[in-house]
Amino acid sequence: QIQLVESGGSLVQAGGSLRLSCAASGRSNGMGWFRQAPGKEREFVAAISYIGGGTYYAESVEGRFTISRDNAKNTVYLQMDGLKPEDTAVYYCAADLFRSAQQMSSLKTAGSWGQGTQVTVSP
Repeated sequence: QIQLVESGGSLVQAGGSLRLSCAASGRSNGMGWFRQAPGKEREFVAAISYIGGGTYYAESVEGRFTISRDNAKNTVYLQMDGLKPEDTAVYYCAADLFRSAQQMSSLKTAGSWGQGTQVTVSP
């Protein structure tokens, strides 16, 4: 089991930017972000693979969010630009020892989860 600790969530106005960070206790293959808004199911946001750094995004965030990782630090980042009120949610960091980013995006699951960080976008 990989331990994950997120940071960076905050209140921001629409059109603004935030950068989320997630530090992992060890190396993993896929790392990514999911989110859950009140009354809605958890949804996939973005993922990145350890080898090759291939990235995958949900259609709703493509072009606005950028995922990256620092393998030396076992850390993944989510740069969120052009934020919209509909981006308001608890954002969860996810990691998987074996699944790739593509598998995390298609299966919409992961082996390890962080505790979540709140992102609120005001109109």
